[in-house]
Amino acid sequence: MIKCIAIDMDGTLLNNKMEISPLNQQAMKAAQTQGIEVVIATGRAYREAADMLKEADLSCPIISMNGTEVRRADGELIAGLSLDKKIASNIIDILDDEHIYTEVHTNQGGFTVDPKKRIRVIIDVYQQMNVEAKESEIRAMANERLKKGYTTIVDNFHALFQREEIQLFKMISFSKDRQKLKSIQKKLHSTKEIIVTSSGKFNMEITDRNGQKGIALKKFTDVLGIDLNETMAIGDNYNDQSMLKIVGRSVAMENGEQGIKKICTHTTCTNEEDGVAKAIDEVLQEQGAL
Repeated sequence: MIKCIAIDMDGTLLNNKMEISPLNQQAMKAAQTQGIEVVIATGRAYREAADMLKEADLSCPIISMNGTEVRRADGELIAGLSLDKKIASNIIDILDDEHIYTEVHTNQGGFTVDPKKRIRVIIDVYQQMNVEAKESEIRAMANERLKKGYTTIVDNFHALFQREEIQLFKMISFSKDRQKLKSIQKKLHSTKEIIVTSSGKFNMEITDRNGQKGIALKKFTDVLGIDLNETMAIGDNYNDQSMLKIVGRSVAMENGEQGIKKICTHTTCTNEEDGVAKAIDEVLQEQGAL
């Protein structure tokens, strides 16, 4: 019997307009009504993920920034895991040498040194996900995210890392050159204290070695007294791999990476076809709740 459901956001719960569909919303609430613990497991920062849930009238615990931060549904911090700042500074030097756009996410929110390039990156990524998306609409959305304070502009990442109050949770780099991303990953491979993964074809995410969704989900279910065999995870990309490998029921999105589909026990529809709702409904039907 499934007692916990962990759900990725981008490419999974969210459609290509970055919205939670009514059917996905209804399915999540139906699961909660049956006493199933529904938890979001995302690469996004907590505040941004929480705001998106609130807009859909949903309330869930959130594993954010690939497992480096875990919060209850009311926002209370359960666990946090920061990246060593000296290691982060060395990584920034490597990324700067490669002229690759990078953001850092901290306990004080996200930071960028180049807001214009950030907007260009968001436009490129969203248009890759949805070829029909209009650049003007994506640009407006990107500017709105800056206005909401999800990302702050700084002059220098090294100076940011010197601030005592800053805890660094995740670094994310973007490039349309996938070979370049793979080349940088190889350069970073010797840094044993970190893990490098991705949530999309054109990004690379860096966290502490233990900053993984699977590790965070294990801690979360342990607190609740739920066995991982009683847990379902739904995802689409390689930053979901660690949680998909350890649960009793793993569900890949049809739009997910082939490598992710191969390791999962089940496959559902795409994120444009309410795949999360379908996966949840199947479980509820099997458990006699529908």
